[in-house]
Amino acid sequence: MARPMGSVRLKKANPLTLALGALLCVFIIVFLVSPSGPSVTSRRLEPVTAEHHLSPPTSPYRKPSSRSGGQLKPPPVAHYNLNNVTITTTPIENRENVLILTPMARFYQEYWDNLLKLNYPHELITLGFILPKTKEGNQATTELQEQIHKTQKHGPEQDRFKSIIILRQDFEPALQSQDESERHKMQNQKARREVMAKARNSLLFTTLGPDTSWVLWLDSDIVESPPSLIQDLASHDKPLIVPNCFQRFYDEEHKQMSERPYDYNSWQDSPTALEMAAKMGPDEILLEGYAEMATYRTLMAYLVTEGSDKRDVIPLDGVGGTALLVKADVHRDGAMFPPFSFYHLIETEGFAKMAKRLGWQPWGLPNYKVSPSLLFYAAHNS
Repeated sequence: MARPMGSVRLKKANPLTLALGALLCVFIIVFLVSPSGPSVTSRRLEPVTAEHHLSPPTSPYRKPSSRSGGQLKPPPVAHYNLNNVTITTTPIENRENVLILTPMARFYQEYWDNLLKLNYPHELITLGFILPKTKEGNQATTELQEQIHKTQKHGPEQDRFKSIIILRQDFEPALQSQDESERHKMQNQKARREVMAKARNSLLFTTLGPDTSWVLWLDSDIVESPPSLIQDLASHDKPLIVPNCFQRFYDEEHKQMSERPYDYNSWQDSPTALEMAAKMGPDEILLEGYAEMATYRTLMAYLVTEGSDKRDVIPLDGVGGTALLVKADVHRDGAMFPPFSFYHLIETEGFAKMAKRLGWQPWGLPNYKVSPSLLFYAAHNS
């Protein structure tokens, strides 16, 4: 039969050719609409970046990429109502955020283990550390980071803290050695405590967030404290409150474990100390716990009454920093750690004086104890 003029016979397409063509079209479309490499990276980082640049302490704020839609988003505006930040005697029930700050020159594993035992909800706790740029400081930083990685990445969910901040000092330490014999020499105290005050201030001003209710100053050698330390101290509703610090040791004379006062910076003032201060030069400071400078202050370390109520509380004029709980409002009002002679006081004792000048009375718990590292076990273990 003759084919009609003008008609065209179509050749049947191969199914494999059609499938390959469809895949090619999909690839081209995905390539054209997908974001470039940097935007993909930014999208991967998005879940861990800060919500805005005024949300310390958290991950660093990252400015949005101009490639996302070709237009920069306006910088965020953060609103905080400090009247909504509660500071109460029941901090757990009110979900109050606690900032635990530790100047650290040497890492103690027992310190970290004790920190993990705190039964205050860890999702409400931010940790802040500052370490010197020395050989010992470098070693401490390495050991600290190992424990942080172990806890935050591989530890049980209830052990993980809200966030952790590590700072390295931008000034030289007063002492290269952290041995107790060197740290407690009287001639080293002024220089040592000046640097300690600077470290505390740097750590505080860098980490205090607008939603922080409480600041717990905890020395890096405190290895034993009640798990309920935070809520125990907060329950007294005091602007700043400090427990007693006693060190356990093996008593060679009586061949048994014993304990002795460790922190002499928590005290009630005396007329003798005030008279001594009145005769001092403007840059001179009073030091506590040294026979060469007898102030005759009433030291909380010697007010322990065995068997008495741990909730007994006394007013203080000076405080130590081994375990010091402070309402965040005290720091927000401007109370800091003077690295200079402030009414002839320095560092934590100067902080107590400054807090009192701002209207905040310091308090102490003579029968409530925390303990530093057990360095004197050596005699018992040898």
